[in-house]
Amino acid sequence: MAKTPTGSISDEKVDSKEEIPIGATLPLSEKLVLDGSSDIGDVYEDVRAIDLGEDGKERPIETSDDWALRLISLEDDPTEPVWTFRLWFLSIGLSCFGAVLGQIFAFRPQLVYVSQLFLQTFAYILGRLLEVFIPGPGNPSPRLQFSGRFWRWMNPSRFNIKEHTGILIMSAAATHGALVINIFAADDLFYGVTPNTAVAIFTLLGSQLLGYGLAGMMRSFLVYPTYMVFPNVIPTVQMFDVLHRGQENILQKKRVKFFWVLFIGIFVWEWFPEYIAPTLTGISIFCLARQDSAWVTRMFGGANGNEGMGLFSICLDWQYIGSQGSAYGALFQPIQTQLSSYFGILLCVATYATNIWNAQRYPFLGQLLYRENGSEYDQIMILNDDFTLNEQKLSDYGLPWFTTSAAIAKIGSSISLGASVTHILIWYSKTVWKAIRDGRKGGIVDAHYEKMKVYSEVPYWWYTAMFVVSVAIGMATNYTGHSQLPWWAYLIAVAFAAIFLPIITTLYGIILFIPYTQDLARMLGAALVPGKPHANMYFTMYGYNSTEQGRSMVRDLKIGQYTKCPPRVTFTMQCLGAVIGSLLNFIIMKVVIKANREILLSVQGTNVWSGAVVQSFNSDAITWGALAKHLYSPSGTYGIIPMSIFIGLVLPLPFWLLHQRFPTWRFNQVITPMVAYQIGALNTGINSSYFMTFLLCITSQFWLRKYHPGWFRKYNFLMSAALDGGTEVMIFIMSFAVGGAGGKVIPFPFWALNPRGNPDHCKRLT
Repeated sequence: MAKTPTGSISDEKVDSKEEIPIGATLPLSEKLVLDGSSDIGDVYEDVRAIDLGEDGKERPIETSDDWALRLISLEDDPTEPVWTFRLWFLSIGLSCFGAVLGQIFAFRPQLVYVSQLFLQTFAYILGRLLEVFIPGPGNPSPRLQFSGRFWRWMNPSRFNIKEHTGILIMSAAATHGALVINIFAADDLFYGVTPNTAVAIFTLLGSQLLGYGLAGMMRSFLVYPTYMVFPNVIPTVQMFDVLHRGQENILQKKRVKFFWVLFIGIFVWEWFPEYIAPTLTGISIFCLARQDSAWVTRMFGGANGNEGMGLFSICLDWQYIGSQGSAYGALFQPIQTQLSSYFGILLCVATYATNIWNAQRYPFLGQLLYRENGSEYDQIMILNDDFTLNEQKLSDYGLPWFTTSAAIAKIGSSISLGASVTHILIWYSKTVWKAIRDGRKGGIVDAHYEKMKVYSEVPYWWYTAMFVVSVAIGMATNYTGHSQLPWWAYLIAVAFAAIFLPIITTLYGIILFIPYTQDLARMLGAALVPGKPHANMYFTMYGYNSTEQGRSMVRDLKIGQYTKCPPRVTFTMQCLGAVIGSLLNFIIMKVVIKANREILLSVQGTNVWSGAVVQSFNSDAITWGALAKHLYSPSGTYGIIPMSIFIGLVLPLPFWLLHQRFPTWRFNQVITPMVAYQIGALNTGINSSYFMTFLLCITSQFWLRKYHPGWFRKYNFLMSAALDGGTEVMIFIMSFAVGGAGGKVIPFPFWALNPRGNPDHCKRLT
């Protein structure tokens, strides 16, 4: 068929009043389906007609159709084998590997995720090795090309994209940590309670799969439509394309070489900032000039956990500059989301400079609770033996205080949550509602979705059954595990997840922003079941974790759609990965706590281990679950935190009104939920990377994207994949070789770039 003519590109332009760079749904994808013009070439070609503008030059990637059709291949071979020995062997092995690594990373001073790109790289290398060493029709050696059904199962052909995708989805699901692990860890660290193993396992299974059922029932409008781009999966999908498609194409060969050179280069480099020369994690001119100033440390330090905000620090450690395996990354996050983020950080800096809520009595950054005199708060002193609130003990001991940075982060999170709801309603409600209607009528038109119709779909009742069974398991374990959460409150938590899943996933899929609903779940849980921190933790887990699991399922279903992996393979791999991962998470959590209890209970931890995540989770459970009416009522110390949700509800409206009045001024590009969320973004962890991430964002998402669109299309997302993948491999090896994950820390000798104290030479505050 003839390629789409250059002149047809003009049909894609939309009125500036409605233009949303990623969310806009344009006619090109529908045109390819409706008129059969799918022969447009493929992404590994140097340039195609759809890449060109009216002036004959390559145009920037702007619309959702650009992302879906100019960055992702439509190629597919439905005859490729999927259910092979290689698929099962590697998916189970890497799931165990990823789950262990992910839980270890959860106890690091900066929360780092196991990157999909890391797992993807390992899966490809191992898959190609099995292709070479296992006999069968797919073995390149004629002497090992055995025939028969068994050998076709063992090694049927060249290691293909469908096997690779299935392995990635299963192993990535295993690394997606279960929030209930934080409950079990808090029980062990702060309450001296060890959960029953059988109850813990069933609680893990029910809580992990509940969100999958919800997501599957909503996939017609959260997965299939073109406007749900999911920018952060583009590096993953492009890596699949490079490794499996167009292998004889000259450009593709260049991209493969580009990938592996960067991958190996960053693997070698990362040993310096991570182990040999930690000062490279954050080079601060201000700290070098004033090494004895606590104020300079708070503003410009940031190379150590809970140290400072890292303003203008030069970070040369890709572990923190890059995506860290999460949804956010300088090389793929949309420019309007990034700019909104950094404007919020400026507000954060201005707020931290004031002495609110007796800030100077407590550590500058921290997640623990404190007494008014500045000493650590012992929560056991205000609880009964069954961990419910004792009012008399509270009166004698006094109310707790947050560090001011933690309180400000909660205000920003509350504003962001309210703004997320309004942002969806005013900017995307019509698009989402149209997708829902089209899904019910079978009228969804998307080029990738049309390609998937050759495969058997997962029946709707499979997801419904998973949801019902998970709800039943959760109901049973709530009582056998003594969660203190009544059945009616549990069902409200499930309803909470069902309501917020489409809101969260839509923002995630379009503008790559994830609203933080955890605090809202805590607020609602505190109102429904007051005075019970344990019940609050479980309400939060079912209300919030279910949305996170659902978002994860939707993301992987989209990867399957982009790579043309059969839906039933995606479903099976996702569910099995979650089961394997949750069981191993539980085992590793117990091992880490047993070996590092005192470190996990300390404020700053070490450069290897930190209990910041569990500390913060427990502090929130105490303040919301036991003390909500004392701390968060309108007259309470932190009453502004829940009230901030209402502030957030109106925050997007001025920008929407301004956009109606001045449609060319780009007020629709202001992501108010992101601005609000970033008010407290620097309240924890290693912050020295923010400035470098900002600079890279401007370089990638503005300069390259606008002025070098060809290079951006061919290499930008592949570069992100290579840098993230190489870094994650290095971090894993280092963690077990010298970082203590194997039980023994081997520190590098002190020298100028590995000083005693803080790596950036700032004054140590704790």
